[in-house]
Formats: sequence, C-alpha cells, structure tokens
Amino acid sequence: MNTKRFSRATEILYQGAYVKGRAEYPETPPIYLTTAFNVQDLDDLEAVYEVKGYTYNRTRNPNRKTLAELVTYLENGEDSIIFSSGMGAISTAILALLNTGDHILADDTLFSETFIFVTQTLPKYGIETTLVDFTNPDAVRKAVKPNTRILYTETVSNPMITVVDIGTVAEIAHANDALLIVDNTFTTSRVIRPLEKGADISINSLTKFANGHGDAVAGSLSGGRELVKKIYDLQVLLGSTIDGFTAWLVQRGIRTMDLRVQKQLDNANKLAQALEDDPRVIKVHHPSITTHPQHELAKEIFENGYCGMLSFEMPDDREKINTFIRRLNSAHYAMTLGGYRTSLSHPVSSSHHGLSEAERQSMGITFGLMRVSVGIEDPDDLIADFRQALNVFN
Repeated sequence: MNTKRFSRATEILYQGAYVKGRAEYPETPPIYLTTAFNVQDLDDLEAVYEVKGYTYNRTRNPNRKTLAELVTYLENGEDSIIFSSGMGAISTAILALLNTGDHILADDTLFSETFIFVTQTLPKYGIETTLVDFTNPDAVRKAVKPNTRILYTETVSNPMITVVDIGTVAEIAHANDALLIVDNTFTTSRVIRPLEKGADISINSLTKFANGHGDAVAGSLSGGRELVKKIYDLQVLLGSTIDGFTAWLVQRGIRTMDLRVQKQLDNANKLAQALEDDPRVIKVHHPSITTHPQHELAKEIFENGYCGMLSFEMPDDREKINTFIRRLNSAHYAMTLGGYRTSLSHPVSSSHHGLSEAERQSMGITFGLMRVSVGIEDPDDLIADFRQALNVFN
C-alpha cells in the first residue's frame, strides 16, 4: 500500500526511519548511532525525564547504559559511568570531588599523565598535591593533612609494578574523612575489585585489558550511587562521553575478558620467571617473583593470578635496546597495553616521556627499563622470542 504523503525530497527523510515489529531481543545488541531520541510531545518528554530515559546522546545512550551495567557488575559497585578515556574518568572524578583549598594525596609512582594532572593542572585551581610512597602505609598516614579530601593510587603502579594494600589505605582515608580512588586498569576485576577492599571509586581504562582488541578508547568509573551521580553531573558538562559504537565495541570485548585476562596472567607469570632466570636481565618487576617486595601482599589480596603487566631492566645501552626491540618477532612496540598480542614500550621514551629526568629517577625508571603487556600467545613461543632477542647483550 502506498503511504506517501509528501514529496520525494521529504519522504526520503522519513521512510524506514523506525523499526516496525518485534525487535526487542537481538542476539547482539544494536548500535545506537544517533545524536538524539525523538519524543511525541511535551508530556512524553517529561515522562522520559522522569525515568532517566534517552533524549540526547551526550547525556545518555543505550550502549553506554548497558556497558555501565556490565562494568558495575564486574566491579561490584552500585553504579558506573562510561567515559571517552581512562584519563577522562580520572580527571572528571578528581575535579568533581575537589574544591579550591583542598588537598589530594597521591602515590608517587603514577601513570605519567595522571602524575602531570595532579602536579601541574590541579595547582592552577588552588588544589594542593602531595606525592608519597603508597606501599608504605606509615608514610601515607604522616602525609595526610586536615584538608586532605582524596587519596589516589593505582592497584599496580605503572611502570614499576608495585602493589598497594588497598584495604589499609582505605582505612587511612576513611579515618581522615577522605575518599580513596583506585585505578584498577593493570589488574582488572579478574584479579581484584577495589570497592570490595574499601575503595570509594574504582577507575578503569577500558581501552586496555577490558576491551583487549586495540580498537576502542574508553574509560569507566564505579562506586556508590551518590558519588557516581555527582561525577556524572560534571561529565555531562565537560562532555567526556563516548559514542554508541565505541561503547558497543568495548562491551563486545568484555564478554571474553575473563578468558583473555586469565591467559595473560598465566603467561605473565611464566615470562617474568624466564626473564628473572636470564643472566642478561638486571631486574624483573612482577608480583609473581618471590623477591618482589609485595609478593606476599599480592598473594593475599589478588585472585586468579597477579598482573598481565611486567617490566624488566636491561643495561642502559640505547643501540643494543634498539636492536633488542627489532629482533623480537612476536612482541612488538606499541603505545598502549592490554591487547591480545604482547606489546612493549620504553617508559623513558613513551609513557613517562613528559616527566623530567629527576622525576623519572625518583620513580626508579631507568633508561634500560622496558614495560611489557603480555598477550595470549603460546608462552613457549613468547619466552623463546625474548631470549633470542636478549642475545644482543651476550
């Protein structure tokens, strides 16, 4: 039946615009690539507002909503927000929860951009930052000030792979009426859920292990409903949201996260031990190694393994390090981590390039330090590849 009511120029805008018939339960969720959602009239608009429905993509999107529900389950929180990146989650959370005159106490070995944000950006807004070794609870206690509002740390530090006792640090924070924010990217909920250990907010760069396929940039934040709502309100103003397709990609990636991450955890243990046993390697940083300073703590607080990330130190010889990188056949250099293929990076040249030499030295980052994100390859292939590449140091 011909339902044409307008000219071709008008009809081409409206025909096929809406799905007809039952389509509520597709095997794979649809992707909502739309900037806005139509309403019937003002009464319908008010009804949508009432149920926190969908009106404009920056405020809410079904793909972000379902991804947030999945992340909330994984982190065992009350609610979650999805961001355009891990740094979007970190910066928005901190800005939402601090005011001029407040103080943030942060771990002294942080991802470089987090380090720059708390040490260079926050002071512009009258917010004071102190850096301290969070593996030393006594040092953390002594560094707390009357105006401390946030304690900030990573579960496992980047790139030194130190481990923080989240439960103890949470107790210190709460005893001083402060909040604890934890970046859980390196470990993921497969290994630890910071909220269960007392953290108030758990942040993940979903770009990394959660998605695991190197094709989407996103971040998440999970915690109590009231805190999450406060941060969400600022997110809407800052516009640090992602589109429906990116959220769909990340949700797809998370479906196999436990399978992938467990393999990465197991492979990291084996590679770390192989490097530890190699006389050409100066030092290995991974919690599975019995000489790691937080090995016993990691055994106590982690589940299913330790960490899919490790770092190791070679002699500070630029030419030989370049040759080592080129000799690798499976592992490859990449400015990211957490993917299904093993990648490595040189912190001095990549993740911590923006810091001064003195700042890197204070963190223990030497020129010979290499950070490795372990993939899901056959571990024997991986170990053999690293060993043959290390022959450059014979």
